[in-house]
Amino acid sequence: MTVMAAEKTALLQIMEELQSLETEGMRRRLKTVTGPQRSETTMAGRPMTILCSNNYLGLADHPRLGELAVDATREFGCSSGASRLISGTMTLHRQLEEELAAFKGTEGALVYNCGYMANLGVLSTVVGDGDIIFSDALNHASIVDGCRLSRAEVKIYRHGDAGHLAELLRRHGPSYRRRLVATDSVFSMDGDLAPLPEIVALAKEHDALLLVDDAHATGVLGRGGRGSASHFQLPPDSIDLLMGTLGKAMGSCGAFVAGRREYLDYLINKSRSFIYTTALPPAVLGASLAAVRLLREEPELVNELRQKVSYFRQGLRKLGFEVADDPTPIIPVIVGNAARTMQLSEQFLRAGIFIQGIRPPTVEPGSSRLRVTITRDLSRARMDEILAVFSSLRDSFPPAVSG
Repeated sequence: MTVMAAEKTALLQIMEELQSLETEGMRRRLKTVTGPQRSETTMAGRPMTILCSNNYLGLADHPRLGELAVDATREFGCSSGASRLISGTMTLHRQLEEELAAFKGTEGALVYNCGYMANLGVLSTVVGDGDIIFSDALNHASIVDGCRLSRAEVKIYRHGDAGHLAELLRRHGPSYRRRLVATDSVFSMDGDLAPLPEIVALAKEHDALLLVDDAHATGVLGRGGRGSASHFQLPPDSIDLLMGTLGKAMGSCGAFVAGRREYLDYLINKSRSFIYTTALPPAVLGASLAAVRLLREEPELVNELRQKVSYFRQGLRKLGFEVADDPTPIIPVIVGNAARTMQLSEQFLRAGIFIQGIRPPTVEPGSSRLRVTITRDLSRARMDEILAVFSSLRDSFPPAVSG
């Protein structure tokens, strides 16, 4: 077969797979937001309420973040120029890491370019051949892929089931050189919390390292948004490796790993996703610094978010929707069928409300859902209007969902 024939065959196969996804209602398409990332914005020139963003505190277009981003660009330029170990470590990287460590109450912090790279970097560095990872069944894809890259043995424990984790640690842990437990603190598609106090106790009992993905807890849970350890009143040093992101509640971009200095030094020397990439630029670092300082100075921002989350969850329950009483802004409304989920997403879109439908492989087959997220800048009046749309579409949801 010639090269040209092989390329044509591959293209035809890809086209067939895309058509298969289309037929199954599983094909994904990008929707472009034409205004700023805030609750009230525009899409294709139309007014639109975003009800699926991770911009929980509404900081993405906050003036202070923009001002410090501009100031940082004026002083330090548009690029870091290189990876952190070449010439890319700038004053702003050091400042941000120091302030993140103080915010989280840890010895230090190390900035990565995104949460995905941070989780891949930690898992593929800290454990390897001869080691074992114990991972929650609903952990984020970045943890799943990090487990695969690590070459360690992987045992999956039932979602949020500390008893099952304990059983696996007892049965499999002792025969491995190094043990690591990995869990999200807030699960991104369900909005529920890991039983962190029990997991911390088990990791300590079995001499296992603990990696906690605090992406959806940073800026949301705990005192002034300090995250899951604060929420559960755990000592910060009870979590060995704490990953947090700057692109969700913090309104900027990038991620960090917080913990003991020895672990961070090890990542600096060994983590490929840290070593072999150009560092975050000054504008992003400036915006991130502004977000950390804003939370430190105005913790009431987090309280405002919590009040609105509680209000909307109660509103959905009054309408008959089965919604858990979790303290997070992520509210899944289960539909089940993937095609029906996307139809409902389009109906909300026509009503000026953007709620993304979530389908396999992001969630299990039969559990497709509308992933509703509440942000601090969403007004009570607009929430009432959105609840009215839910009410008008209630008969379109499965009976188990709509009550």
